[in-house]
Amino acid sequence: MSSMSPFENAMKQLKKSAEMLKLEPWITEALSNPQKIIDVHFRVKTKSGIRTFHGYRVQYNNSRGPFKGGIRFHPNVDIDEVKALSFWMTIKNAVCNVPFGGGKGGVTVDPKKLDKEELEALSRAYIKAIHSDIGSDVDIPAPDVYTTPEMMAWMADEFGKLRGKYDPAVITGKPLDKGGSIGRDNSTALGGVYVLEEAVKVYGIKEKTVAIQGFGNAGSWAAKILHERGYRIVAIADSRGEIINPEGIDVVKLAEFKEKTGSVLGFPGAKQTDKSIFETECSILIPAALENQITSENAGKIKAKLILELANGPTAPEADEILKGKTIIVPDVLANSGGVMGSYFEWVQNKKDERWDASKFDKELKTKITEAFNNLYFTSNQRRITLREAAYVVAVGRIADAMKGEKNA
Repeated sequence: MSSMSPFENAMKQLKKSAEMLKLEPWITEALSNPQKIIDVHFRVKTKSGIRTFHGYRVQYNNSRGPFKGGIRFHPNVDIDEVKALSFWMTIKNAVCNVPFGGGKGGVTVDPKKLDKEELEALSRAYIKAIHSDIGSDVDIPAPDVYTTPEMMAWMADEFGKLRGKYDPAVITGKPLDKGGSIGRDNSTALGGVYVLEEAVKVYGIKEKTVAIQGFGNAGSWAAKILHERGYRIVAIADSRGEIINPEGIDVVKLAEFKEKTGSVLGFPGAKQTDKSIFETECSILIPAALENQITSENAGKIKAKLILELANGPTAPEADEILKGKTIIVPDVLANSGGVMGSYFEWVQNKKDERWDASKFDKELKTKITEAFNNLYFTSNQRRITLREAAYVVAVGRIADAMKGEKNA
């Protein structure tokens, strides 16, 4: 496992792309540091008394547009993680070519230990603490780990009260009745499928067998959509273990089974296996769970021709090196960017006071994400580099161009 901190890892990726692009030193230096770090302590009245919580909002770079990125409520949230995530959001928004910069926020808290009333109080208090630094043309938060559309509604409402005017575009990922967008719930998975279909086409992958690690929101949606499109889902893993059926798993029945039992284990339409999901005989592997799952220990056992990273950072840097030349990796900054594009579409609708239907949302998503993939594929071929390296070259190049434009303005 990498002993590097997430931010050191992010800076290593920046340095590599800066060298390939022969960036001017001032640009590399500016991109090595966030523009602003908001570090707040705020009080919340809970059932056990008044407690002080520690929150952050890191605004990394806004050369291409307002800062944009999620808010996570997690016990392990710290400044190093939030800085790294805000850098990666800057990259992701540039890869997708949406007019946003990057930011990220978080509160160090175990949300499972708070009830609904306390979570509402926490959500509102956090926005109160950072409200002067956000806005629909300044910095636009969204949900992330352990935050929900309902929490986004509380935050948008609190922001409106503080500013004396409700502005739905200040936060994305809201419920539909509060200005959220149709299509946003499965946009990460659908965007991933659109990218996969392009990749399968250009790399000539004929066999449509898929193994998926993670059966949460992104993983289960991806399984359903791929199943409908004629792919055979041969293995699925959740946090409790793996199931396999070379003939194909009925993912609709599996979703109902998991809803009832809480796990994929014991599903009558597949066998439990002691083997890791990464050793499955399949042409496509989709990690849709946590970061650093593909490591130097298991990378050599992967048989898949293509990996679609629906999770954030599922492949450790050492594993990347092992898989180079052997397995095509569609990197997370593109593969799971459907959620980011969904957020952008919600923001556009809020700004223009429009409501898109599902077909318009899907059409816009397919057009934008396919274009982004083709751009990376072209850069990867032209420079003879991996798709991940191409993603950083494309993104850092776009951010650098915007920064040069600001300098000359």
